[in-house]
Amino acid sequence: MTTEEYNNCVDEFSDGVYRFILHNIRDEDAAKDIVQDSFVKMWEKVGDIDYKKARSYLFTTAYHTMIDAIRRYKKQTSFENIEYNQPADNKEYLGLKEILNDAVNRLPEMQRSVILLRDYEGYSYEEIGEITGLNESQVKVYIYRARVFLKEYIGSLENVM
Repeated sequence: MTTEEYNNCVDEFSDGVYRFILHNIRDEDAAKDIVQDSFVKMWEKVGDIDYKKARSYLFTTAYHTMIDAIRRYKKQTSFENIEYNQPADNKEYLGLKEILNDAVNRLPEMQRSVILLRDYEGYSYEEIGEITGLNESQVKVYIYRARVFLKEYIGSLENVM
């Protein structure tokens, strides 16, 4: 890959990678750091990467960088993030987008990742498998389970209202 092709990758894919990471970890600063780290890793191997596979390489790198960041974060304990005196249940109407985001956030990590890659970013099952390290049938199973959960969660009237 040439420097010009790398710059094209930054222009074309940075927003999509950022949205994908942000949907998974819901922290803007951490998402920006992960995207930046992913592009740095891509730059370090720019001579070894084919331009046609740059998008897949970038999403794969970002996904694995995100997993590493999540693991590091889980090892740390901070009392600053604890919220006190928060109501346990809020039944206010949130709007469809908020309900959908809440439902997606309730999915297990792997299901959330594959559903975001498939339905938000438009990747094929094969590409999702390359990014996540799963085989194609596993990807299909995770997407199916995520969609069933979302259908049941959103379909329940008490969750929507």
